[in-house]
Amino acid sequence: MIQHPKKICEGCVISKHHRKKFLKEALHKARQPLGVVYSNVCGPFSVESLGRNKYFLIFVDEYTRMVWLYLLKEKKEVFFKFVQYCNAVERYLEKQIKILGTDGGDEFNPKQFAEFCAQKGIKHEMTPPYTPQHNSLAERRNRTLLNMTRCMLRGKNLPHYFWGEAVSTATYVSNRCPTKKLQDYTPKEAWIGIKRMVHHLRVFGSLAYGHVPKERRKKLDDRSESFIFVGYHPTGTYKLYNPITNKVVIIGCTH
Repeated sequence: MIQHPKKICEGCVISKHHRKKFLKEALHKARQPLGVVYSNVCGPFSVESLGRNKYFLIFVDEYTRMVWLYLLKEKKEVFFKFVQYCNAVERYLEKQIKILGTDGGDEFNPKQFAEFCAQKGIKHEMTPPYTPQHNSLAERRNRTLLNMTRCMLRGKNLPHYFWGEAVSTATYVSNRCPTKKLQDYTPKEAWIGIKRMVHHLRVFGSLAYGHVPKERRKKLDDRSESFIFVGYHPTGTYKLYNPITNKVVIIGCTH
């Protein structure tokens, strides 16, 4: 039986109504990787990145805390990046995403988004308006990545248009750092099941020298060029920025 007071002061309810505190720890739903994936979009940034991006999109696996990041020029790219992410992770683990948690933003609510989730059997849970606490895992990751990005740019006095490279590097590093939710594992290790080495990590924004292959130089030409280290390529190589040509190049590394 529902109990309710006989008399309600409507004036007090309207004037003094407040929101109760949310739980500090969210209820965990995932029992395996891809059981629950949270997503969020950050932006637009006032300064475009080197690749002319204005947003970034993240996916966070609740079970492993692994983070995937995609740089976006426009919000309408979110659906296509989700399809790309979904195909990649499901093929890698040979498992399917069960629940996708997002906010109620327009970028997560087009007709094609709903149709794709229905076709794949993905339950799409959207938070009510003005309640980012229900998508807290993705919100916290956004805050962590932005804090790391600001620190890296400030630490090396780099222009703001390096934010895209910085946030990508922050994601790469955070996936290889311990987290209190995982005992004796990093997110990357929990995801692939193999302990990853970190001796190849370098300081973002540092001076770097890239070797010039013999096919590109003559006898008396310099054997290396000066660059700025701006991150890691998915293949495990380094990304270096040439301030003269204003281009990012990929240089192989051993690790």
